[in-house]
This record gives sequence, structure tokens and C-alpha cells, in this order.
Amino acid sequence: MPPKKNPLNLNPLQLRTLALLQELARHPETSTPGPEAGEVTINQVPHAHGDHVHIGRFVVSARDASGFANPAVWVALERKGLAKADFPLAITLTPAGVGYDTGFAEALAQHADH
Repeated sequence: MPPKKNPLNLNPLQLRTLALLQELARHPETSTPGPEAGEVTINQVPHAHGDHVHIGRFVVSARDASGFANPAVWVALERKGLAKADFPLAITLTPAGVGYDTGFAEALAQHADH
């Protein structure tokens, strides 16, 4: 039997936010390793300007990135063992959070044209 998609039953906003945090974790401009092995801390959560947010080489709808400003989303990710939150300053993805398959990464991101 194949593994269950979304085994932690994250809601769509939580999944989108986690996917964006995973992308931020790939960029040294917005993240640092640790503090524990396999963890990544995102120290610069981007803010929307206009109707979008820039994340690395991607442009994401501000609506899709609304979880960055929602403390309940950060608490849910922490409660499910995917992150350690210090809302609104920083969030650390645990190894489980770094590796969680959200299924949203490609659907959310578009290459930036500016």
C-alpha cells in the first residue's frame, strides 16, 4: 500500500505555508542550518508587496503566502512536529518539516519576471 498523502492531515493553508517555508529553507539569504541536526531556521520571512511575495527566484500570490502572518498556522506546524515557531520573527523546520511532501511546491510558484 502506498504511503498516505498528507499523513498529518494539514489543511490547505498549512500545506501551502509549509511548502513556501521549505522553499525559503533552500536559500542561504533567508535561512541558516540548525540549531539541531537536520533542522533549518528561516530568519527572514518575506512580506507581500502588492499582490505577491518573492521567494528566491519565484513569485507567489500574497493570498497563498498568507500563512506567514497567521500565528495559528505556525502553532499548527509546531504542534504536528514540523516546526519550532518564534512568531513572527523566525521559524525552524524540523527534519520532518523539511522532508514533508506538501504537493504544493510547483503549483504555487511561478518564475519572477522582475
